[in-house]
Amino acid sequence: MNPRGTRLLAGRSLLVLFMAATAVPFLSLFTTALAPQGSTPHGISWPSHPHWHNFVDAFNAADLLPLLYSSCLIVLGVVPICLALCAAAGYGLAVLGFPGARLVFGLLLLGLTVPIESLITPLYYQMQSLGLLNTRWALILPLIGLFMPFGVFWMRTFFQSLPKELLEAASVDGAGPWAAFRRVHLPLAAPAVSSLAILLFLWTWNQFILSIAMIDDPSKRTAAGALGAFQGHYGTNVVLLSAGALLIMLPTIAVFVVFQRHFVKALLQGAVKG
Repeated sequence: MNPRGTRLLAGRSLLVLFMAATAVPFLSLFTTALAPQGSTPHGISWPSHPHWHNFVDAFNAADLLPLLYSSCLIVLGVVPICLALCAAAGYGLAVLGFPGARLVFGLLLLGLTVPIESLITPLYYQMQSLGLLNTRWALILPLIGLFMPFGVFWMRTFFQSLPKELLEAASVDGAGPWAAFRRVHLPLAAPAVSSLAILLFLWTWNQFILSIAMIDDPSKRTAAGALGAFQGHYGTNVVLLSAGALLIMLPTIAVFVVFQRHFVKALLQGAVKG
């Protein structure tokens, strides 16, 4: 086999290993969710009599309907606002080149290095001083701020990959910076915006630790955050806990499967180039 074929085989083998490492935990969780309640399955083994009603029992036991509703409200509060701010900030940093743009971008990059866990305590007292504790705004506002550094970096790198002649052509046609952004740059950035929306949705929906810290009422948390309370009540019932976890993960899996082409398209068009 020639060297190129060897590299290709090695690459495919590595991809298969990564796929197996990703799929095996989900398969184990799925087979566990179908086992008889009260049992403790080991490994991956398809039950002789799958108990599909475990998903219905987990849905009712965790009272998932209001949790899903709460997650949708939080997602609708975070994703559109964050997308608008990141697109505008990325355009300003990449295209307009205002004084101090590099300093602002450096501060945003510094924000990428700060772990969320280290910010929980100051965020808690800040939300407490604003009177927003135990409300969904106590989760929406911090998440917008926490997602801004990556979102601005994502959009800035995309706008930098576009030809500078676009802004010059727009100015020749009489369009100002705002009109050029709205009519020229933003439509071209649709793949980057859609892929960023997918990431923001996944991160918001799966938010766990900040949801528990800021909101005491489980019905106002994200579905993933409410899983902590569900685990406290049904932690010994591994089967029911696995079924509940799968139900909570189902929307994120569905969104990624449906919109994965947009995500790949953004990567191929240079959304993270440079």
